Amino acid sequence: MSKKDSEFQVKFMSFLFRGKEIFKPLNTGFIDERVSCIREYVANIYFYTKDGQTIMIDAGYNYDRLAEKMQWLDISPKDIKDILITHQDTDHVGAIEKGSNELFKEATIYIGRIENEYLEGKRTRKVFWGLHKLPKVQIDNKKVLIDDGQVFYIGNIKIEAILVPGHTWGHLVYLIDDAYLFTGDTIWFGADGGYAFLNNLAEDRKLQVKSLKRLEEIIRGKNLKLKIITGHTGWTDDIDFTFAHIDEICNSLRRKPKVRDPKAPYDGFDESEDTKENARNDFLEKC
Repeated sequence: MSKKDSEFQVKFMSFLFRGKEIFKPLNTGFIDERVSCIREYVANIYFYTKDGQTIMIDAGYNYDRLAEKMQWLDISPKDIKDILITHQDTDHVGAIEKGSNELFKEATIYIGRIENEYLEGKRTRKVFWGLHKLPKVQIDNKKVLIDDGQVFYIGNIKIEAILVPGHTWGHLVYLIDDAYLFTGDTIWFGADGGYAFLNNLAEDRKLQVKSLKRLEEIIRGKNLKLKIITGHTGWTDDIDFTFAHIDEICNSLRRKPKVRDPKAPYDGFDESEDTKENARNDFLEKC
């Protein structure tokens, strides 16, 4: 299903969200010396490098140009031994799904214990207010199951997992080295700050808001200087911007964002400005 799901999403999602300023992915490039990203249509996957070791955060679509764009960043697929998965939607696991190009078939994946229930068929992923069931995702990679609040290390990289159910039942965000928070599909950045992620893709919208409020309490309580990095709408180092509207879910069907965002592309699936030259040119701007 990986390839078919990816192809379907490109056509359907482009049609559904065109002109609504919903998806604002980063182009391929570097956020800083440690974090780089690749744009796959409307989604970003990320790489974190420390002491010569690189881990991957989420695995994107089953995307034909992934290996090519990794070369732009001087990263080889064979060097990726560990992949953190925020949740199991195909735009976050496509490159490791059964039927993919198998670029990372030897990598170990880290996924939430609750989220893994989708992979085992104990839960069914539902979207569009529970009206549409998505097919079961199949992944053959070795798995390490992660619990809420668990702290673990990959080499010298410290990782803390925080459970934020709502978008999916077992969605995790990852706090890396107390300096970077990778949020997957938990937070959506508009021009005026962060909201809970898209309403039509949530398992439970009220729970999503509740989880974000808990996440804000945890993050503010740590009093850290963070770069907060989303799956579809870029990054920021402003914690007040991040949690500005988390009691409200981005309504992706009824309206455009409340505040006009000049940075938002008309169609997030247009990758014409995502080039090798631009990827190597400068650091990627924050929201």
